[in-house]
Amino acid sequence: MVYLQLFYAFFKIGLFGFGGGAAMIPLIQFELVERYGWITSAEFANMVAVSQMTPGPIGINCATYAGYLASGNVFGAALATFAVVLPSFIIMLLVAKALTKFKNNRYVEGAMQGLRPVIVGLIAAAALLLMNEENFGENCADYVSWIIFAAAFVGLQFLKIHPIVIILLAAVVGLIIY
Repeated sequence: MVYLQLFYAFFKIGLFGFGGGAAMIPLIQFELVERYGWITSAEFANMVAVSQMTPGPIGINCATYAGYLASGNVFGAALATFAVVLPSFIIMLLVAKALTKFKNNRYVEGAMQGLRPVIVGLIAAAALLLMNEENFGENCADYVSWIIFAAAFVGLQFLKIHPIVIILLAAVVGLIIY
């Protein structure tokens, strides 16, 4: 039964996860923590952190990680990964065919323009979802975490430091401080 639930949950996540992996995080959190209770909020925060640090898209990494946690084996991990990718594969085949036929249609162009703010909202929701006690302490009062967060933001946005360097520096600082 867990395999069918895994496939269904991650197929839905893949189907409605517009905007990439970061936009999928709220959907993944709902399915894994709230709906099925396969993992806790703390395990979810760890899963997102590990999924961001490992190579590959975060949505696929989360699916693989969660599939293994929920089923306890590699088949569950592979099934969840396949399920999260399948809708995108099918949709892209259909969209590619339709867009080549209707690429200059003003309604198609308008729909694409309308999706942009929704995607930004989903990514913002993912960021807000991760601003919790597990990541920033009780009442979000862990000032060291806020300083690391601010330094990483400045490094990425303004100093244009490579994300892998930021991750490694944050890990070293976290190991030293915590």
